[in-house]
Amino acid sequence: MKLKTSLGRFGVALAGATLAVSAIAGTVTTDRLINSEKEPGNWLNHHGNLEAHRYSGLAHINKTNVKDLKVAFTFAMGGTQGGGKEVISFPFAGLEGTPIAEDGFLYITTGWGVVTKLDTNGGSPRIVWQYDPAPDRDYATTVACCGINNRGVALADDFVISPVIDGRIVAINKIDGTLVWEAQVADPGNGETITGAPLIAGDKVVTGMAGAEFGVRGYLEAMDIKTGEQVWRTYTVPAPGEPGSETWKDDYGAWKTGGGTTWVTGSWDPELNIIVWGTANPGPDWDSAYRPGDNLWTDSTLALDADTGEIVWGFQHTPNDPYDFDSINENTFVDTNIEGKFQRATLHANRNGYAYALDRVTGKCLWATQFVEEINWSDGLDENCRPNSYDPNVDVQTYVPGTAAMRGTSTEGRGTIEGTLKPGHMGGKNWPPTAYSPQTNYYYIPTIDGCNKAFTEVTVPGQHKPRQLFLGGAPYSTYEDPDCGRIWGSITAIDVQTGKVVAKHTTKYPQLGGLLTTAGGLVFSGYAEGAVVAHDAVTLEELWRFETGSAINAPPMTYMAGGKQYVAIEVGLGGAWPQWFVSSTPELKAQVPSNVLYVFELPQ
Repeated sequence: MKLKTSLGRFGVALAGATLAVSAIAGTVTTDRLINSEKEPGNWLNHHGNLEAHRYSGLAHINKTNVKDLKVAFTFAMGGTQGGGKEVISFPFAGLEGTPIAEDGFLYITTGWGVVTKLDTNGGSPRIVWQYDPAPDRDYATTVACCGINNRGVALADDFVISPVIDGRIVAINKIDGTLVWEAQVADPGNGETITGAPLIAGDKVVTGMAGAEFGVRGYLEAMDIKTGEQVWRTYTVPAPGEPGSETWKDDYGAWKTGGGTTWVTGSWDPELNIIVWGTANPGPDWDSAYRPGDNLWTDSTLALDADTGEIVWGFQHTPNDPYDFDSINENTFVDTNIEGKFQRATLHANRNGYAYALDRVTGKCLWATQFVEEINWSDGLDENCRPNSYDPNVDVQTYVPGTAAMRGTSTEGRGTIEGTLKPGHMGGKNWPPTAYSPQTNYYYIPTIDGCNKAFTEVTVPGQHKPRQLFLGGAPYSTYEDPDCGRIWGSITAIDVQTGKVVAKHTTKYPQLGGLLTTAGGLVFSGYAEGAVVAHDAVTLEELWRFETGSAINAPPMTYMAGGKQYVAIEVGLGGAWPQWFVSSTPELKAQVPSNVLYVFELPQ
């Protein structure tokens, strides 16, 4: 159902009579979003620019003076309240968002989707307005596999476009915080949610959705910016008779619960007029025998025509995935020489432990590189960047025996065989975003190193019910496990021209927040244990550190206000780590969700 209104039901304008004067900024046109690099003082797109570089042209803060960086101000964002009463409950909501900045105004979201507009032009934050979409907190937890999350808003025209975990997209008046329209895109009754920031592609709002762990069928949807009306919807798992449907070789309709969701923000190339987006794991996650075949287009990078939603090309990273190796991670557009030839590439760091450069026009693989320390499920990739351990002659992939949880034998047919996997099921890199610097031509990856295990449960056709987990098993790990033990991380740099790893900075805990790089020759990161850190963009040497005292699960960004450069990051534990993997990093169990926005500056 689509709703359109000019009155905000829950929006609250808090700035009184000064609102009309101080809260006005320019209309965010398509041209501004395409050419956002011309406004380095602003952060207009979710990933900084439409190419997903997460690079800022600001250099006021640089390698020479970053050691003097100090807290400019903090802002308590709230939203830590949990939800849930029965099978699934979350004790708190976390922060995974990237603030959007325009002319000194910040737009931030809590995990529950409360949008706040902050005026930071005076050097300290002042609330202009807040809008609360008021999702049902108990119901939301029955359709969320991995925490109460919201990764941020988009600006378009005079609207703030924001996702809500219950499947809505809302358009809020940028000036006064009232609701302009809302669209019910995802169906929470079927286990679908929306957690990712929208992508603005011309006159369209494009959104993905989550829910692969609940047996849903993934899709992307484009809406009209002015009204929220659907323009197109493209499913990532083909129905019978559609191209790719032959890769679902069962006879009971596994495609209907096939996964392939799209829960991280994609990228738009306005010149080629394509949207490039990653897709999630097939469903059920760990019982790959339930869904024989390669299972297109799960675990894939897809290019879609921005006007029609038609799939232009696709590249599948892990066919018939038994590992939960989503390919939802962002796609970063880079136009550069690769191995001596100019290429229009899209870069993607996959959960399977390999980073890929694909031709943005054709989808052909240009290079692929291992970026984690150990991979045991495949002994490299072939000339087409497919795993050497992939067997095209079988319908259920075992890859390297002992790495995947497989169906075992028992009198009831429900026995299991455990698998020990490197990198683990959280992936060598999860959703926290990469960064790319045109200064160094390096691609920076926040990694998760180590291993864990999983077991399989035999999935019975016809027994899936909406809003019930559809996993076919589960992952597990413990710090005491003699085969795996502690999980750690790194920031890893790859030279885009050669595809070679050129620098690595190892961290005690996995990288769960994402990266920012700047013209000041820096790479910023938020560490899981609570440190905000600046690194040299060439060597990755640590140059500055600030301890927040709370876990970080969100990426940093930078902007200008009042002629001064600031670095901002949301601090608050959230996401999948506390629910599924924290036992492998026991110290992180004690971390608390402060849910505070930290903003840093150089001293006067």
